[in-house]
Amino acid sequence: MSKIKIAIQKSGRLNEDSLKLLKDCGIYIDNGKDQLKASASNFPLEVLYLRNGDIPQYLRDGVVDIAIIGENVLIEKGNDISIVEYLGFSKCRVSIAVPKGTIYNSVKDLDGMRIATSYPNTVKAYFKKYDVTPDIHLINGSVEIAPNIGLADAICDIVSSGSTLFKNNLKEVEEMLRSEAVLAVSPTITEENKKILERLQFRIQAVLKARNSKYILMNAPNNKIEEITKILPGMRSPTVLPLVEEGWSSIHTVLEKDSFWEVIDKLKSLGAEGLLVVPIEKMVL
Repeated sequence: MSKIKIAIQKSGRLNEDSLKLLKDCGIYIDNGKDQLKASASNFPLEVLYLRNGDIPQYLRDGVVDIAIIGENVLIEKGNDISIVEYLGFSKCRVSIAVPKGTIYNSVKDLDGMRIATSYPNTVKAYFKKYDVTPDIHLINGSVEIAPNIGLADAICDIVSSGSTLFKNNLKEVEEMLRSEAVLAVSPTITEENKKILERLQFRIQAVLKARNSKYILMNAPNNKIEEITKILPGMRSPTVLPLVEEGWSSIHTVLEKDSFWEVIDKLKSLGAEGLLVVPIEKMVL
């Protein structure tokens, strides 16, 4: 039986989040200590643990069929590789930072400056739009120390919380792009493995939809049900059940996280009471 091969970063937060996603999809990986390859016990899938920067070439060569990888890495090293799913975790931005004492007005100030980075292609493409030509110094790892040791005037690197920049006396001045984990697919994937990928995507979409939604239950006076249901998106329409107490009903629906508090405030103003919020494990549409 055919197995689909998936590349995952071999260590770090992206590794942990990727394995959690597979676990939430009901896929269990038989991991041993320091293994570079492992198989799922209940799904036709094999995991290869690889260096993040090497994954685009493995996809291109067909060594792996799919990969969970940061979009920023694909932009830098694999812009010819297709993304089939945005996964919503490992979010970050790729930014330019300079020492805190540097006077900065616009991107033009970086013309001719020495910029240390692990993302030379991304930097070149970004500054080309502004007709700016920085002096790029390629560094793999510990980019943020470059200005402190006199190697560069600025850096281009991944920024999540900004704490690393703060510790190194740097300030963010240009956000070049935003990134998150994506599911990428090899251009050489076989038809047989495309069918396995479809099954995997179905599970992933169910998990991601559930992560971004909340199930809510509330009690409401019957004379307010029509107004309340108008502001509830729901999966199709809210469920309304009569309560033992005359004149009241229980309303059940699903809300997206992004609009959750805004909708809750409106529900309370319309007389909804006893709101109960329940996490959703999976959501199959």
